[in-house]
Amino acid sequence: MSTTTPTATPIAKPRQRVGDRVFSSSALTAGTLILALLALVAGFLVLEGIPGVLAEPSDVSIYEGRYDFASFVVPLIFGTLWSAAIALVLALPLAIAIALFISHFAPRRVAAFLGYVMDLLAAVPSVVFGLWGANVLAPAMQPVFVWLFENLAWIPLFEGPPSGTGRTILTAAVVLAVMILPIITAISREVFLQTPPLYEEAALALGATRWEMIRTVVLPFGRPGIISGAMLGLGRALGETMAVAMVLSASGVITFNLISSVNPSTIAANVALRFPEAYGINVNVLIATGLILFAITLVVNSIARYIVNRRKDFSGAN
Repeated sequence: MSTTTPTATPIAKPRQRVGDRVFSSSALTAGTLILALLALVAGFLVLEGIPGVLAEPSDVSIYEGRYDFASFVVPLIFGTLWSAAIALVLALPLAIAIALFISHFAPRRVAAFLGYVMDLLAAVPSVVFGLWGANVLAPAMQPVFVWLFENLAWIPLFEGPPSGTGRTILTAAVVLAVMILPIITAISREVFLQTPPLYEEAALALGATRWEMIRTVVLPFGRPGIISGAMLGLGRALGETMAVAMVLSASGVITFNLISSVNPSTIAANVALRFPEAYGINVNVLIATGLILFAITLVVNSIARYIVNRRKDFSGAN
């Protein structure tokens, strides 16, 4: 008695629509173009920056004293990281508080209005923040610096003497904090709104207060989103140019003093101020500092990606 083995019928692939093919091709092209542009920018910075690193001291005129690339760029790196870190410390707690108020405490109309104000604040040009910081914030901060010097001079951050104009690294950091505040607030707000309602209701049903529910449910769920928003804000603070250049009275030194008139500069502000008058090898020196800023932002974003990817179940940041 012979047995016949059934043959598997091939499964026909569903026919892809024209719109799907166009969208898939467009998305692939856009992603490839972004990578290509990033590679071109990195290649340009490397090719034009290396001569600045290897330049002879006698050929460089933008550095006071005998030129050495390390001596030129280290204070700029310090000022960039220092001002951005202060801005993040000032902005992050306030941004989380505002986002929680909008998402869990404010009435619907108030929440909608505050959300609109935050989005509008993010669209303000940096030069406007620079004008506000130089003409309004700096004079207002000067009496605060005097008070800090008179009462907290034993802390190295406020050892003074206080600046007479208010244009210090702390003032620049406050301006940067205001600039990155809407970015962190908007992302945190959207993340908090994605918290599963069943988790919140379960915490409240177990007797938790609203704050305990937020502390044990909302904040842990939104931690990757908070980190993503903080890193995005930090990236903008690291690369901000005009606002810092208009507010900060820089001296090109390394100091932790926040209220003195002797302040470190930032890479972006230094390039903006010196580039119009630079020529020859001096241009390559400034491009080399831009390459370092490019590397710093790349490292910061990579660290943020690594931290966020540790929570694969959080789809809002992946």
